[in-house]
Amino acid sequence: MTNQISLTVNGTKHTLEPIAGETLSTLLRERLRLTGTKIGCDEAECGACTVLVDGEPIMSCVYPAERADGKTILTIEGLAAFALSGESVANEVEAQVAANHPSTADFATNAQSSAQDVRLHPLQEAFVEHGAVQCGFCIPGQIMTAYALLKRNPNSDSADIRFALKDTLCRCGGYPTIENSILAAAESLRTGEPVKPPHIPDSVHTHDTVGHTHTRPDGIEKVTGEAIYTDDLVFDGMLYAKARRAMIPHGILKKLDISKAKAIPGVVAVLTAEDIPGEHNHGLVIYDWPAIVGIGERVRYVGDTIAIIAAESQQIAEQASALIEAEFDLQPVITNPVQAREEGQPQLHPNGNLLKHIKVRKGDMDAGFAEADVILEHTFHTPITDHAFMEPECSIAVPKPDGRIEIYVGSQIPYQDRTQVARVMGWPEERVRIVGQLMGGGFGGKEDVMGQIHVAMLANVTQRPVKLLFDRHESLLVHPKRHATQIRVKIGAKKNGRLVAVDTELYGDTGAYASLGEKVMTRATTHSAGPYDVPNVRADCYAMYTNNPPAGAFRGFGVTQSAFAVESMMDMLAEKLNIEPVELRRMNALHVGSVTNTGQELRESVGLMECIDKVSSAMYQVSGLPRDELFKPHMTPDTPHLIRSWGFAAAYKNTGLGGGAPDKSGAEVELYDDGMFEVRSSSAEMGQGLVSVMRMIVAEEMAVAPDKVRVLVMDTDLTPNGGPTTASRQTYVTGNASRYAAKTLRNAIIATLAEKYDVKPEQFKFKDGVVHADGHSMTYAEVAKEMKQAGQHPRALYEYEAPKTQPLGTGGDMHFAFSFGVQAAEVEVNTQTGEVRVLKVIAANDVGMAVNPLGLQGQIEGGVMMGLGNALTEEFIMDNGYVVTDHLARYRVPGIMLTPEITAIIVEHPTAEGPYGAKGVGEICSIPTTPAITNAIYNAVGVRIDKTPVDQEMIAREIWERNDK
Repeated sequence: MTNQISLTVNGTKHTLEPIAGETLSTLLRERLRLTGTKIGCDEAECGACTVLVDGEPIMSCVYPAERADGKTILTIEGLAAFALSGESVANEVEAQVAANHPSTADFATNAQSSAQDVRLHPLQEAFVEHGAVQCGFCIPGQIMTAYALLKRNPNSDSADIRFALKDTLCRCGGYPTIENSILAAAESLRTGEPVKPPHIPDSVHTHDTVGHTHTRPDGIEKVTGEAIYTDDLVFDGMLYAKARRAMIPHGILKKLDISKAKAIPGVVAVLTAEDIPGEHNHGLVIYDWPAIVGIGERVRYVGDTIAIIAAESQQIAEQASALIEAEFDLQPVITNPVQAREEGQPQLHPNGNLLKHIKVRKGDMDAGFAEADVILEHTFHTPITDHAFMEPECSIAVPKPDGRIEIYVGSQIPYQDRTQVARVMGWPEERVRIVGQLMGGGFGGKEDVMGQIHVAMLANVTQRPVKLLFDRHESLLVHPKRHATQIRVKIGAKKNGRLVAVDTELYGDTGAYASLGEKVMTRATTHSAGPYDVPNVRADCYAMYTNNPPAGAFRGFGVTQSAFAVESMMDMLAEKLNIEPVELRRMNALHVGSVTNTGQELRESVGLMECIDKVSSAMYQVSGLPRDELFKPHMTPDTPHLIRSWGFAAAYKNTGLGGGAPDKSGAEVELYDDGMFEVRSSSAEMGQGLVSVMRMIVAEEMAVAPDKVRVLVMDTDLTPNGGPTTASRQTYVTGNASRYAAKTLRNAIIATLAEKYDVKPEQFKFKDGVVHADGHSMTYAEVAKEMKQAGQHPRALYEYEAPKTQPLGTGGDMHFAFSFGVQAAEVEVNTQTGEVRVLKVIAANDVGMAVNPLGLQGQIEGGVMMGLGNALTEEFIMDNGYVVTDHLARYRVPGIMLTPEITAIIVEHPTAEGPYGAKGVGEICSIPTTPAITNAIYNAVGVRIDKTPVDQEMIAREIWERNDK
């Protein structure tokens, strides 16, 4: 080992003492505090850690720091200053680029950061302008990789970009926009002209602000490395935590010895179940998940915690964890939900293995099937899958002098976190503050408590800040997954294609603990007959406990699984009846006046038929094929072993919690002395664009530019409860809360000024940031002053409650709105290998009203990519209760090389109660993708996929066996 490491980082020279085993990413993040370089995997799989070493992109999470000795490093923080400084401007074109690209101050309408006034590189500008930034966690890696490419090849085309970014993952899935951003930046760099904006149509229901394209308020900080996520925080005296996991799937903890761990110098605390001050269990719906498993208690999956450690360093904490000795009485392992329901199986919980038997009943099934001319029945299987958000879980607890604890965490439900932490600590809720942080993706996977309770316990005992950061291995072991399912579908129809009966039976693997399993499998069940008008429906679902990791919320919330089954059956029925698949769906599609499977009459906002028609028309246009050829196999020229065809699928998904649950959100809008507004809610921003929506809505109502509105979210002390960020609900409920809070403030302004100036309320006009009335004109800064002088605080709080819904089985409105989606996919199947490539996806979504078309584009692209992964690549593999998929390298998140050409079509059938007619889009855009792809595979090569992900060897084998006959 050399005595010193000398390196130049972003133009500054550093000389540092070497540390054995240190990686470049650790040196940059911890010693130089350049936290723009993100860590998503620590195994060189995701690319978030990419920096340039002597001009070449490298993954710094595995690059030894010593190798950087004598080298020049460029990180995201230094990109704009280095690339556009006078020193690096080599010719007239680059000089023009530097002059034409704005500083962050020029992006005030887009930025909510306090980033320094530095110029943006065209890549950074393009990523913001084109909407390539969502959660932002992968963006530094994407930009740095793209920068190296454009320096090497300024004329890079799409193929070059995809090859360069092939190992840089974006779980938000906005690959097409990332590609277009890089192309736009490349053109700007070549020509010296400003970055060209994207061409995204406005909503057909436009207003002054909403319905138009607006960039993210946090976009600038995410492209410059200024964005702070939980792992980027440092507190004085901070300790580092580690949880000792059981690492067995099922057993009784018989003995636990922590003495060796406690004896290690630098270990400050080792806690067990005996140290829990309050209730032992936590949970989102049912309190069945032990914070720590105690001696004599049951371990139900490998990720159960049996002890927690706080130490002076992460290395010491990990060393201590390894020295904790545990003995278990091993028990038989339940590996799937069907087994869990069988007689003679061990019972995992006091009430048995059945979490919930969910029932849907409509009409008369016997009469329905008796009326049918054709009856088909088939069983489908879907696996466990992982959210694979790029940012692993991290929690930091900070004890305060007044006895309270602040917990810094990226959470989808801050107030629920507070409740669960307080319950286990035995405290009143007010003693816990959740300070939400930027999230590097969530997709439902950051709803359950992970480290929050553990850091609270450790911080309370040590009276020092404590950080618990999961590495990717621990994240994969511990956090809840998508439910594996077995779904049997029996479908009856008349010869003309009219559906008369659908009977489904579902088994859902909810894993070791309930999480949101009951709610997820209820959605799977209520949607299991598809978005169709069927007179007779019966569905039975058994949500079962097993010894697999818990299963909870995941984008699609159960409907992803049931849509795959029923949409596959619709194509099987279409073939049996010799009816075109599109026409079969069209004749059975839900419409205004239809009654859903749960007995709800649809009275408005049903754009399914328009989605079907628009995707169908686009499919004909894009393919150039006649109507009767679309779903037939077509050989590609000169490569007869490559067969192409199209597939089609439809879906619907509820907006909001539904089922009789109160669905509320609070928002507060305040006017400050400088004329700025702030809107506040605890609702979570995880990359989906809620902060943009809230800001735009308040700007619309107050008649100001969006840059005059700040947004504060996810803080239980400072923001009202916005409820869970789940069920595609936030645009609807928190959008409405923001809107009505702004309206309430506006009315208060009118009342105050009307009284002072003796002007009738109806004479007031709000326009361009100025309040006008009877010859008087006032800026909002002046309005704030006037209200305070009148003894009125310019602030309004509003709690919005969505329309009431009914519990399942009671009839009436189970949900207050539904979104609808239709997708067509063109695939190419290699008949020699079984390999499947998705070439094109056309996606139409009825979103009610497109509040921000730019953000909507990102949601749709990301949804399609997640659906593609669900179809082709993703499976979380278990082996008798043990996790096989314990590293990111073993989980195939689809990258840019698998990205098809995506055509997004926006359908807008407004819902009366939604803000400006809007409803949810975050989930519906991913649900039809899988069956559209699998139906296309069947149409291409005649192999029916009834188990995901697609097994290319199975496809090849079936083709070979068929050809041998």
